[in-house]
Amino acid sequence: MIKARGLFIALAATGLSGCATTGAPVQVTRFHLGAPLERGTLAVEPMTGGAPATLEFDTYASAVRSELLLQGYSAPAPGATAQYLAVVGLTRTTMEGAPRPAPFTVGIGAGGGGGYGGGVGVGGAVSFPIGKRRSHYITASEMSVQIRRRSDGTVVWEGRAQTRDDDKGPGAQASAAAAKLAHALFLGFPGESGRSITVK
Repeated sequence: MIKARGLFIALAATGLSGCATTGAPVQVTRFHLGAPLERGTLAVEPMTGGAPATLEFDTYASAVRSELLLQGYSAPAPGATAQYLAVVGLTRTTMEGAPRPAPFTVGIGAGGGGGYGGGVGVGGAVSFPIGKRRSHYITASEMSVQIRRRSDGTVVWEGRAQTRDDDKGPGAQASAAAAKLAHALFLGFPGESGRSITVK
């Protein structure tokens, strides 16, 4: 029985570790004018009033730039002015989620037969958790991008991607969240205008 319990716990732990590596889905919404988007040179900058150009912003900007280069845009020559601007806004918020249960429980069962020829039997079971309930935090990440024509400031495309990840999950890291959000946002670019999709 002890061996069986050990095997069950080991299998459960393996299953949980497999689930922990699965990233949360990304909710994506995009808008554009419906006309074919022209390509050209493009620069990335932070949204006015949004996050400043910090190291974390650079991580997101690099992810956006990489995806747009794959979509046919190009970097301007040194000293040249880009034809388009990709204006990036981002927010990352950490909040406390529901406490996680203790890692596992132990059950104690008693069943009986009276000793010494007695006929008294007592049956029952008690289970209790091993360990304390652990604090649980969720990181919510959101990326918004507008592609603007520099000549007249017209927004030709915009989109927003949102996801939530466990604080212990891979998406809690800024670099992983940036790559995940940018990939989802530009998947099938330019996408169907006004439609929200879920990218797993």
